[in-house]
Amino acid sequence: MQKKFGYLGGCLVLIIAIIVGVGLRQRSAHQVTPATAHRPVTQTSHVKTTHVATTKPWIKLKRPLQLPILMYHSISSGNNLRVPKQQFVQELTYLKQHHYRTLTAAEAIRALKTNTIPQKKVVWLTLDDAYKDNTKIMATLKKDHFHATINVITGFTHKTNHLSLAQLKQMKATGLVDFGSHTVHHLDLNALTTAQQRTEIISSKSWLDQHLHQTTTLLCYPAGRANAATHKLAKQAGYQLALTTQEGLASLHEGRYNLSRLRITPGISTATFATLINVHHS
Repeated sequence: MQKKFGYLGGCLVLIIAIIVGVGLRQRSAHQVTPATAHRPVTQTSHVKTTHVATTKPWIKLKRPLQLPILMYHSISSGNNLRVPKQQFVQELTYLKQHHYRTLTAAEAIRALKTNTIPQKKVVWLTLDDAYKDNTKIMATLKKDHFHATINVITGFTHKTNHLSLAQLKQMKATGLVDFGSHTVHHLDLNALTTAQQRTEIISSKSWLDQHLHQTTTLLCYPAGRANAATHKLAKQAGYQLALTTQEGLASLHEGRYNLSRLRITPGISTATFATLINVHHS
């Protein structure tokens, strides 16, 4: 009898084990493994994409480029170096309406060195001395998608009527303005010794490079005055171009360190302004 019960008990345990085993197998067949269940679905947002800007090739000119470099100083009233804001706005409105592009300093360098332009109508806006009232141009530059270059007297940034370092940084951050050197103390370079010229030219570049985190490539001569030694020193210091106050269109035949500009004076008509900048490129 005991053997019979033992035999029956063993069979019962075996049957239960088989039933449990079959149940577990069926359950596993209908379940997804944890690794699969928690595997993330690939999202397009996780794929890094690179935006490639499409830019038109620059136009190669058959004749030497004649570049209108506009020369402003203070945006105010009072003397022949001051252009009222209203006039400045009107002149930029003309540029906008007639589809001009304003160049950056880097673009101007490229244009003059390669004899190419990004489009047929181009000008380069420059403002000398970095007066505090130059902040008045920012709204117009932003509205019209224009750019300007301000030439800084680095030793004057502490003066009340000139842009401070903080203001220079704020303006640069907009991307609407870049900065060139107008030396340290705005002295007539051709009246200085070679050593004095070197200090004015190199020290101002170093200051701009350090404080504005840039490589300064543009030198603007105070009062437009320079001599052969000045040109040589500018090149040795690492400048790519230098501006004078000689009246006319800039061309590489003048030399990269002796470029002419168009002085914009207060009170000129829009028609006169249009005549100044009207250049036929071919």
